[in-house]
Amino acid sequence: MGYLEGFGVTFRKLFHNTSTGRVVTTEYPKVKRPSPDRTHGRHVLNRYEDGMEKCIGCELCAGVCPARCIYVRGADNPVDDPVAPGERYGFVYEINYLRCIHCDLCIEACPTEAITESKLFEFSFTNRQDAVYTKSELVVDDEGNPRHMPWEDWSDAETAHPRTSAWVRATASSGAADYEGRVAWSAELGWGVRAPEPGQADEVPAPAAPPAEGHVEIDVTDDEHAGTHDAGSHH
Repeated sequence: MGYLEGFGVTFRKLFHNTSTGRVVTTEYPKVKRPSPDRTHGRHVLNRYEDGMEKCIGCELCAGVCPARCIYVRGADNPVDDPVAPGERYGFVYEINYLRCIHCDLCIEACPTEAITESKLFEFSFTNRQDAVYTKSELVVDDEGNPRHMPWEDWSDAETAHPRTSAWVRATASSGAADYEGRVAWSAELGWGVRAPEPGQADEVPAPAAPPAEGHVEIDVTDDEHAGTHDAGSHH
């Protein structure tokens, strides 16, 4: 098949499927696919139910970030009006979304569950400064909702739901099975306690693949591991 015939196949797929007559290419944003539960979108910095910030300025999120897109500086809490519980709080917090790869390692590293990701992924910038989100833009408002920036599209009903994504450290697919079905996160301002994720231990394991043709399964005994087998026992 030449180049022109190959392009012809591509263009035909854009408008109709020759076998079913069904259009396989949808026009964005008229048609949007539903986002998975674990969608990694724009970050938010959460508060406790009493309004205090969860971030303690420990800088672990910045240290674990593979893209080096997070900048954090902690400061001592004011004695008369503390911002967060404990001795310190996040005085400076910035995320550069021109570099962020949405890996969520920052969420796994955070000891206080301060940073999570929303399901918002439709946001773009006309200048580089807008791409660097500051603490005032990342911390949730007094109702516990993410702050909406002018260049973000929160119109989608699914995205507009203010709860963060279902990426939970202890019960994530790579997390510890001991925490399945257990509440593992502290309450959030406006939304209370996050519901636990269902367990994963009851999943049926995939059947083992049959041996390849001509392949012989050999049971290696303890003696063979110890090197006590003779030369005639080599496989």
